[in-house]
Amino acid sequence: MEDDIMNIRTVTVIGVTGIMGANVAGIFASFGNAKVYCLGRNIEKVKKTIPRIVKSVKADAIAKNLIPADFSMLEQCVAESDLVFESSSEDITIKIDIARQVGKTLQPHAVSCTGTSGLSITEIANCYPEKLRGHFFGVHMFNPPYSMPLCELTPTIYSDKNMQTELAEYLETKLYRTVVEVKDSPAFLGNRIGFQFINEALQYAEKFKDNGGIDYIDAILGSFTGRVMAPLVTSDFVGLDVHKAIVDNIYEKTNDYAHNTFVLPDFVKKLVDEKKLGRKSGGGLYQLVKYDDGLRRQTVLDINTGLYRDVIPYVFPFAENMKTYLAEGDYQKAFEHLVNYHSLEAKICRYFLLNYIVYSLYATKEVGDTIEAADDVMATGFNWCPPLAMYQALSAVTDMPSLIRENLPDVCRKVDIDELLAEVKPSKYDYRIYFKSGR
Repeated sequence: MEDDIMNIRTVTVIGVTGIMGANVAGIFASFGNAKVYCLGRNIEKVKKTIPRIVKSVKADAIAKNLIPADFSMLEQCVAESDLVFESSSEDITIKIDIARQVGKTLQPHAVSCTGTSGLSITEIANCYPEKLRGHFFGVHMFNPPYSMPLCELTPTIYSDKNMQTELAEYLETKLYRTVVEVKDSPAFLGNRIGFQFINEALQYAEKFKDNGGIDYIDAILGSFTGRVMAPLVTSDFVGLDVHKAIVDNIYEKTNDYAHNTFVLPDFVKKLVDEKKLGRKSGGGLYQLVKYDDGLRRQTVLDINTGLYRDVIPYVFPFAENMKTYLAEGDYQKAFEHLVNYHSLEAKICRYFLLNYIVYSLYATKEVGDTIEAADDVMATGFNWCPPLAMYQALSAVTDMPSLIRENLPDVCRKVDIDELLAEVKPSKYDYRIYFKSGR
């Protein structure tokens, strides 16, 4: 019943001048039809951000719902709000300071959320007055939320269960989110799986820098492997500083079989130090060069020289064969080429896809609520072929346990593969929509 859904009429979004804060404000104002206090440190900068918020959800009518505010107005805005959403920098000190301020005037009926991509929800909850700790949750949306509907909902030991249920229903029914409940664990589930893959791809770029490095690895793991955006392009899109914060946090606070794959390569640390953070800074792993005559040139960092060069149009026989069959809709032949080809590039590709399946199952047992959570987070948060669907796809052409043992011998010495694969279930997602020929 509509009347049973949490009634969120006024929202305060803190940190609205950031990319994620702006996009989340747009979701509340459009799908939620709420009045949104858009709060940042500089009100003039907030005013300039509002057109970007409107553009993010393609709805000019929401402009009237967006009210600019600065930190001097925080307590007043919070006091009027049914929901407060903090979207500040991924710095626990900053988030704790904001939580303490929010806790001063948060109303007894209101809910407070952090959009952190992986810091401790419980540690932040401890900063609220005891009577309000049950009202605080992690609500991690993915960028851009208009087209990526995943929302990881993280309760704490204090959480009010009724409020949690109502909040989940509001997120699903009013904001059209795919809500996945996850445990309060570093990076939660989507980023734990996704950034394991991406960061190991960066490590492989460094390992194979003489073969081409960054664009070489992206060419091996392109759209024909079940993802809209190649992994290192994704890191540039997210921001290398954000990438670093996520993997550093996971490396420091977890210790699973993939622990060393979360070590950030030195060449990426250097880029972050130089403020070459990806798309938002004009260049990072890749750099788009624009000329006065309108021409554009896509370049990529050469790890050996530290200079940018043209992206190379690599031609790998296994990949070209896969693309040909995918274009024809012959998925079985495409996957047969992936499974049976013996080139270095095919072996690298198999390793990544099979470890993606194994690590997804492994992480979900630790962090997720159900095994299907792995599929939901990767399909709706990353737009990657979800792991259970990928397992199904490859199972049509090979014996998967044998293929995993053959290609992941080191992983199989650390993980009980039989126990993990016993959890595999049919996926509700159709793998065919994710494997693209790129032609």
